[in-house]
Amino acid sequence: MTLTRRAALATSAALASSVLMPQRTFAQEQPRRGGVMTVHFATEQRILNPSLQASTGVYIVGGKIQEPMLDLDEAGNPTPCLAESWESSPDGKAITFRLRRGVTWHDGKPFTSADVQFTAMEMWKKIQNYGTALQLFLTAVDTPDPHTAVFRYERPMPLNLLLRALTDLGYVSAKHVYEGSNIRQNPANTAPVGTGPFKFMQYERGQFIIAERNPNYWRNNFPYLDRIVWRVVGDRSAAAAQMEAGQILFAPYSSLAIADFQRLGDDPRFEVTTRGNEGNARTNTLEFNFRNPLLADIRVRRAIAHAIDVPFFIENFLGDFAKRGTGPIPSVSTDYYPGADMPQYAFDRRKANALLDEAGHRRGAGGVRFNLRLHPAPWGEDIALWSTFIQQSLQEVGIRVEVVRLDAAGFLRTVYNDWNFDLATGWHQYRSDPAVSTTVWYRSGQPKGAPWTNQWGWEDPETDRIIDAAQTELDPAKRKALYADFVRRVNTELPLWMPIEQIFVSVFNKRLRNYANNPRWASSSWHDLWLAE
Repeated sequence: MTLTRRAALATSAALASSVLMPQRTFAQEQPRRGGVMTVHFATEQRILNPSLQASTGVYIVGGKIQEPMLDLDEAGNPTPCLAESWESSPDGKAITFRLRRGVTWHDGKPFTSADVQFTAMEMWKKIQNYGTALQLFLTAVDTPDPHTAVFRYERPMPLNLLLRALTDLGYVSAKHVYEGSNIRQNPANTAPVGTGPFKFMQYERGQFIIAERNPNYWRNNFPYLDRIVWRVVGDRSAAAAQMEAGQILFAPYSSLAIADFQRLGDDPRFEVTTRGNEGNARTNTLEFNFRNPLLADIRVRRAIAHAIDVPFFIENFLGDFAKRGTGPIPSVSTDYYPGADMPQYAFDRRKANALLDEAGHRRGAGGVRFNLRLHPAPWGEDIALWSTFIQQSLQEVGIRVEVVRLDAAGFLRTVYNDWNFDLATGWHQYRSDPAVSTTVWYRSGQPKGAPWTNQWGWEDPETDRIIDAAQTELDPAKRKALYADFVRRVNTELPLWMPIEQIFVSVFNKRLRNYANNPRWASSSWHDLWLAE
């Protein structure tokens, strides 16, 4: 890829204006039953069960079939789903959930507290990529009756943290489907059995996934739709063309090309917006493999950061929907953002060269100091552009970078399981609280192969101490102060870098009704979604 200035500035300005417009209202419309919702599914996943893997690529499908303990309401506050109510002990070490009655799995068996106990202890705590850190101090889940689950912790668990976390990390799986099996290899991982408004029907890899209306759903008279079809379309331009042809009604998570947003935004049939994604702020990452002695040297990592002109990249290729990131906690986090006054790495090519010289890496033949491989995640066009920009920027300071592009399964395996990379780049997603899906990128001791966690070979006892203290601190002011210490520490040590902050862009066909009505809409159940004629 040859990197040139894009028409992204006009695109982003047009998009920004659409975001500021209020949601369209449809006065006195009666919900229409029936119809087929079609969704762009850009990147196929190894599994579709969100109890095991927390990611937007899983939620977009599995979140309609399986359900979490809680969801978010329109204002972004935790609201009941499979759990109807909850309470915490004064010391934060016992949190009791009262579960919804009359809920059945898609195979007809009843949902009970035994399912919550099994999922929490065997999936969230042991396997789930973010759950292993969140539930680190979970010791047991008691089930005094079929509709009560008591979570017991070795250290205090802030109630608000757990409630917000369980909207994404609290999807429940059926004990009777998984017990006694190899959980990671269970066929239900790609043919989920849930309690949700839609029942899994068919998955043809490379083509489509189909789920149909659950006639026994616990919410009376829901869902409205007959069926959801996720169309697997890896080519972004082809996906945009299918939207224009009416074959796809929704493109989530910035899955289309940046240039296509302008055309679709100008088309009165579509809305191009960040609405419904407020709960999924993201940062672009640069991840370092410490098993490579070159990158274990902090001078080299800092030199790499100083060599990249982030403001130029944002201005010329991302525009108004991106801003300079200041660390792993983005500015949208009103509760925990520590401000921009943290260690930063401004573009300074002279300083980058001096650090590399100081580290003993003098230029050799052709001005090259050493070679590195960069693996970009295949999630969005911005990642592809960012990886090429990194490659060209590092060439200017004598680092030759080979960009290795893989499909989703290949990227996840190579980076997070095989550790066969030097640099990697993708998205970190921030979900309401740093302990949900952020600190796990830095906390040591993560299970090998768990995606979007610390698989860098980096261990820092002081960072681990701060993370654990913040996660178990019940006083909100003290938690915020600890997270400021966390950002200061990791920005200084630089085990990975998060220099760009964004919010996902969605494209909706305006036939949709009740869309984007909560901050994690693309991940939510769509039980109330319907289609106008």
